[in-house]
Amino acid sequence: MAWDMYQEVILQHYRSPKNFGPLEGATLTGEEINTSCGDHITLRLKLDASGRTIDAVRFSGDGCAISMAGASMLTEKIAGRPLEEVARITRDDVLGWLGIPLSPVRIKCALTGFSALGKALHPASRGAAPPSGPA
Repeated sequence: MAWDMYQEVILQHYRSPKNFGPLEGATLTGEEINTSCGDHITLRLKLDASGRTIDAVRFSGDGCAISMAGASMLTEKIAGRPLEEVARITRDDVLGWLGIPLSPVRIKCALTGFSALGKALHPASRGAAPPSGPA
């Protein structure tokens, strides 16, 4: 069954997440905590000199296999991409990358990294002042 393949990909991302760890000089940061499961993801983006493209992306935190795999896959998709393109990513895109049906509780797990990305891209939504741009 195809779901077996997707489940193996999720486990690979969980065991060896891509782009995991600190990012020195991050330009934007977003953090999300999924209280229903205890997942905690912090996503850091470093923009290029123009402030329009993601030069580097890393995430840290801990959580279940679904949340960690979702964040890992998300970082792979957005690295090197223009912010304008990244801003068009939807929750359905993220759920599609996972490729398996999820219960409502697991959907929240899958979207923890995506929610952190939203907070990084829209600082005003988390009560912080927007960045002043590259120095």
